[in-house]
Amino acid sequence: MQSTDERSSPTNVASEVPAPAAPASATSESPSTDHSFRNEIRVWTRDLLIAIGLALIIIVFLYQPVKVEGTSMAPLLSDQERIFINKFVYRFEPIDRGDVVVFWYPLDRSKSFIKRVVGLPGETVEIRQGLVYVNGKSMPEPYVPPQYEDMSDFGPVRVPRDSYFVMGDHRISSNDSRVFGPVASRYIYGRAVFAYWPVDHFGSLSTTATTEAKTK
Repeated sequence: MQSTDERSSPTNVASEVPAPAAPASATSESPSTDHSFRNEIRVWTRDLLIAIGLALIIIVFLYQPVKVEGTSMAPLLSDQERIFINKFVYRFEPIDRGDVVVFWYPLDRSKSFIKRVVGLPGETVEIRQGLVYVNGKSMPEPYVPPQYEDMSDFGPVRVPRDSYFVMGDHRISSNDSRVFGPVASRYIYGRAVFAYWPVDHFGSLSTTATTEAKTK
């Protein structure tokens, strides 16, 4: 910036630098400006690539994209919907009532199912005319619309240690613990956390209904 100040001074221009030399002085600064601009571009590109790389690492190692097949979790999840599941959440916190979990199907471990946790280890689950009772107390289920209720009876059954009683929200169209029994914790490998397709379903799966289920 010193050369600029010098060129702005009439005294210096008249006594030290001939008038035709002014363009040469301006030209001499151009490479430095271009170099600075290129450095800035490189820094932005590097930071962008680092951010993308970290995002990919998080998605690959912490989250897994899955496709929902069937309607057993409607209306929360629809057929062919794409969601992310958190694969590591249960390493740091326990499985809770109301969680929508993904697990290996106990009768065929090459398949994965997605259901909602209804009964915890050691609890007794019973269904009377479509209403779920846990340890003899009715459990509110705002996530099950009336038209999806199954009015049949079931149980009572006691959930074994380290196992969970799971059910689909679409009760009349769900193959769940009423059929194959409680699911051992070792088969549960993730919790549904985020829907990304179709676009109108984009958003977190930590719905108000799920929260209400946890704080019954």
